[in-house]
Amino acid sequence: MLEELAATNLGLIESVSLELTPGLTVVTGETGTGKTLMLGALRLLKGENAPKGLIGPHGDALDVSAVMTISGAETVLRRSVSSGKSRAYINGSIATAGTMSEFVGSHIAIVGQHDQHTITSAAGIRALVDLKLDKGGRDDLEAYRTRWAAYVIVRAEAESLGGDIRALEREAEMLDFQVSEIDASGFADGDEEALRSTVAQLRSADELASEIDKALVDLGDEGAQARIESAVHAITRANAIDSSLGGASQHAVEINDRIGELLTDLVRYVSDLKPDTRALAATEERLALLGALKRKYGDTIDDILTFRKNASERSAELAALLSASVDIEQRLGAAHASVVTAGAVLSQAREVASDRICDEALDHLRDLGFNDPAMEVAIQTTEPLPSGTDTVTLMFASDASLQVAPVAAVASGGELSRLVLALTLAAGGAESAVVAFDEIDAGIGGTTALAMGRKLAALAGDRQVICVTHLPQVAAFGVSHLVVSREGTVTTVATITGDDRVVEIARMLAGLGDSDAGQRHASELLTMAASSSA
Repeated sequence: MLEELAATNLGLIESVSLELTPGLTVVTGETGTGKTLMLGALRLLKGENAPKGLIGPHGDALDVSAVMTISGAETVLRRSVSSGKSRAYINGSIATAGTMSEFVGSHIAIVGQHDQHTITSAAGIRALVDLKLDKGGRDDLEAYRTRWAAYVIVRAEAESLGGDIRALEREAEMLDFQVSEIDASGFADGDEEALRSTVAQLRSADELASEIDKALVDLGDEGAQARIESAVHAITRANAIDSSLGGASQHAVEINDRIGELLTDLVRYVSDLKPDTRALAATEERLALLGALKRKYGDTIDDILTFRKNASERSAELAALLSASVDIEQRLGAAHASVVTAGAVLSQAREVASDRICDEALDHLRDLGFNDPAMEVAIQTTEPLPSGTDTVTLMFASDASLQVAPVAAVASGGELSRLVLALTLAAGGAESAVVAFDEIDAGIGGTTALAMGRKLAALAGDRQVICVTHLPQVAAFGVSHLVVSREGTVTTVATITGDDRVVEIARMLAGLGDSDAGQRHASELLTMAASSSA
């Protein structure tokens, strides 16, 4: 249980230090004083997130600490929160908020007024039902989670294929065709220039022959070659007389030789230069093929070859994927069937747990002022989800003579408050050593409020219960009574007893703490609660 609780700069609470007692502790105060800040302190000690809004105006950081008996040992807990930073300490050693949550979490349970939303949602009711599963049901839940995890892995493998297997097979076939088409063309870098040159030559064979023939005449035996040979002979004779002309003589011989080589090249060229319509057609066909490939795969042969390389790599990747996916549909179907089977077993366990939780909750509801309420949990089959293959809805009627309907549609605010308490108790959510209720009595009053006070007092028989309440009928059952007061921007918390408690209950009853009639009524209420709890 909580032995001591201290806080500084927690909202408007500048500083507070409290000694807590076993049994039922009630927290009261005017609206707006910050009663729920007390439970904010407990949430921090449970390792929950620390919203910046909890840091008050009395400093740059808030600090919450407590002395708590956990598993028979006295434990000191502390949480410090400043802008952007949160630190946790267990027995003076630094810990993470997660560690604190694991260490403290199960020992403190907090049931808030907003938990009304929990019982109107499928997820919230399912969570309560699962708390009521027996050992076999918990094993069924774990088995489902294991099979769901396996199903998710196989489904992820299928999704990694990028889509429909048949679509991937079609993509692979297209890639193979594209690679084969490019390979069959036989093009290599530089081929386009060579083809265009060949086409130009074949298209202009007659014109080229005429020009080369003219060049041969100009260079031949009756042209430049004859004159150069004559010049070479003259220079050679001069060199015989003056050896300083050796270099010139050598150059003249080289020029003559080059002219000879040029003539040989031209004769060879012109002899091969013949009109060839078949060769021209074949070359033009190759250029047309290249043009078709360029329209599909890129502006140049280099682009086409790059496309081919990428297509080949993607084809290999798809081949590997398709090879791995040969049995993926079978495996996925088997995993899905396994999940469905496990889900059906879990649903049956949940039906049993639902009956148990409804039976126990109905007993609590009768204690809380309902005459003959009706309740059931409707379980319907759905496609597999992480939570199971079912969806659950809490069905309720305030009287068994009425048709049950979804609780969100038929329950009033006061009924929801009592349902939250009844279901929390029935689900075992109040099995923690410390159970805190945050204004769950909203929307009720009179004898119903008294019934809730008795229920909370009974619950506090073997555990510590802390209840933030605005109802005097509930507050009267407290063994310890804390009052939260506010002056300006400063909130204080004090333990009250005796006459001070009579005044506070009178204030809650009629808004007039100093009213004699109100105080008499408050005294009667406190006496009745004390005798009822005895």
